[in-house]
Amino acid sequence: MASSQSAIAAAASTGGSGGGNGIIIPQSNDASPMDSTATTATDDPKQNLSQVTDSIQKTLGVIHQLYLTVSSFNVASQLPLLQRLNTLVLELDNMTKLAENCNIQVPMEVLNLIDDGKNPDEFTRDVLNSCIAKNQITKGKTDAFKSLRRHLLEELEQAFPDEVEAYREIRATSAAESKRLAQSQSILPNGDMKVKTEI
Repeated sequence: MASSQSAIAAAASTGGSGGGNGIIIPQSNDASPMDSTATTATDDPKQNLSQVTDSIQKTLGVIHQLYLTVSSFNVASQLPLLQRLNTLVLELDNMTKLAENCNIQVPMEVLNLIDDGKNPDEFTRDVLNSCIAKNQITKGKTDAFKSLRRHLLEELEQAFPDEVEAYREIRATSAAESKRLAQSQSILPNGDMKVKTEI
């Protein structure tokens, strides 16, 4: 028993350099991951996400260290094991607090893909392919309605040429009025024109 206590004391006095089986021992019990990771909440979502990512990386590092400690456990590893368990609990608590400031919604499909061991980029690809397919369907319907309108006008012009001519004049007047209204709304109070940018 005295030899195990002296081994623990010797391991703790090395200043965190390492144990005999590749274990890194923290320098002091007073320093917690909360001191190094926890920062004040900001309004920048990218910075909040970066803080959560850093916390996740630290948690994964602690879990890896726990795995190394448990896989080669001996009496001298008991103190480092307890320290790493405490570090893990504190870091998970820190991660939860940081995540409250990070308002990001992840679709369940992405999580299911990750659980299945697949690349989450497949979700993005499937969404883009679905959007392209729906866009093509909508474009086809629009083209069909335009073709139907043109065909109806041709048929109506043969049966009712005067009415179709009056309809075309009304449409031309309405289009000119809409264009004039749009141009008048584009003029700023100081007389400058708004520059419309196409995206």
